[in-house]
Amino acid sequence: MRDELTDERCFNDFLAGAESGLRTLMDRYGDSLTLYINGYLHDLHDSEDLMIEAFSRIIAKRPRFTVAGFRPYLYKTARNLALRHLERRSRIFSFEHLELDPEDEHRVDAAVFTTDTSRIVRSCLDELPADYREALYLVYIEEMSYEQAATVMGKSRKQVDNLVSRGKAAMKPLLAKRGVTNAFDR
Repeated sequence: MRDELTDERCFNDFLAGAESGLRTLMDRYGDSLTLYINGYLHDLHDSEDLMIEAFSRIIAKRPRFTVAGFRPYLYKTARNLALRHLERRSRIFSFEHLELDPEDEHRVDAAVFTTDTSRIVRSCLDELPADYREALYLVYIEEMSYEQAATVMGKSRKQVDNLVSRGKAAMKPLLAKRGVTNAFDR
């Protein structure tokens, strides 16, 4: 029986000439990475372009991955590209333009929350400071560990822990005002 295909193994397989390794990684992370980038850019077409560029940069650089692994490295690369892109447009991370299609089970936010709750949560998230929003998004929606989110955000694990704790504390009264009381129970 073949070992589970880890991200790092898929990447190494691709570097060794198996195009299926890259296809697997793009299938795993292409859509969710595009949505993550879109949280910064609010432009799906530019987000798709930057998703492809993030993969391209990793392919060109051929990095050796730390304990955090391929996924945080990919997201950090994408985040840096998005931030550079924003320097020309000067916007911040937001869920305002993120569309929800409840029939599409591959959408991250559709899988995590019910349709109504998802809209309420996104609305409340937009009221939070950008760092809180991003930390909560990476940990709860992208389901990254605190270490992985720290790698993406360029912060320490403790800083991410603090951002998540403060973000949750700030979200609870906003959610309660809208009738959602169990958003962080999982």
